[in-house]
Amino acid sequence: MAAGRKPAPMLRWMVGFVSKAFVKESSEDDDDALEAPPIPAGSKNYMTPGGYRRLRAELGHLVTTARPEVVRTVSWAASNGDRSENGDYIYGKKRLREIDRRIRFLTKRLELAEVVDPARRGVVDQVFFGATVAYATTDGARNEVTIVGIDEVDPKRRWVSWVSPIARAILKSREGDSVQFQTPSGPETIEILEIRYDNSDGGSSGA
Repeated sequence: MAAGRKPAPMLRWMVGFVSKAFVKESSEDDDDALEAPPIPAGSKNYMTPGGYRRLRAELGHLVTTARPEVVRTVSWAASNGDRSENGDYIYGKKRLREIDRRIRFLTKRLELAEVVDPARRGVVDQVFFGATVAYATTDGARNEVTIVGIDEVDPKRRWVSWVSPIARAILKSREGDSVQFQTPSGPETIEILEIRYDNSDGGSSGA
């Protein structure tokens, strides 16, 4: 895995806000664990610069905009009488728990993030984190994937995690190489057609 750089300590104000804004119930720890894709033991949470920015922007929005809006709604609903039959209050509390759980998740993942910028890679003829790889299957079909972080996976854009079977199979390969990986229907051999590092935004410009 390529060497990365730790992001600047820009989360401290968010972490401080989160710790003061609510008290986490112990039963919610399991919910956080279920939401988070596992990071392999001994590995770092690699992210592209674009992926890191997107998660940080989402966290900032939740902390500074979404959560305060819901808190205001809950406070207003609570002032309207019987909370047991107050739909705004019940929904607001549920939404608040969801937001708090997401804030905790994002905070943890960003604290563990190791940002790897594909644009800074010197070697471009070999598959590493951040590469966009075109390959052909045995039936001649051409496919393309971009290797990104665990928290950046997007099937619609063909962004796959660096721990996925296809990514593990093609890492360190070069154009013209044939590699084999395990699919649900059995082992498959593919040929690497093209390797490129288009930008540092978590995928190729044409993805």
